[in-house]
Amino acid sequence: MNPLALLQANPMPLASLMGITCTQADLDSVTATMVVRADLCTLANRVHGGTMMALADTVGAAATVINLPPGTTTTTIESKTNFLTSAAEGTMLTAQATPIHKGRRTQVWQTRITTEAGKLAAIVTQTQMVLTI
Repeated sequence: MNPLALLQANPMPLASLMGITCTQADLDSVTATMVVRADLCTLANRVHGGTMMALADTVGAAATVINLPPGTTTTTIESKTNFLTSAAEGTMLTAQATPIHKGRRTQVWQTRITTEAGKLAAIVTQTQMVLTI
């Protein structure tokens, strides 16, 4: 099964709840989209920072999953987010994760979140630990 089909066939429960859809996946890049809904916003109808962090964490974890050897799983052990702009309710966000490091014990991914207007909304760097099942 190719990486995109694998991710689409096995969505994470939180990703489904948030409306995150994987649109592209290979061993060096995963892209997903999500529409900013009212329940994912602050009181000012702007995307909540935690929503963007969860979107990025989902995409970085998915990128790690498709790179794991058999008999392993992953968990996020560190995440750093720089927020650059916000997005209004109804905005489509796109998150693309690319690798910084893919090692035996950890993987580090950088995720760029952009608005449909092409503005960079956030950059997230996360470290995923590779765990033996």
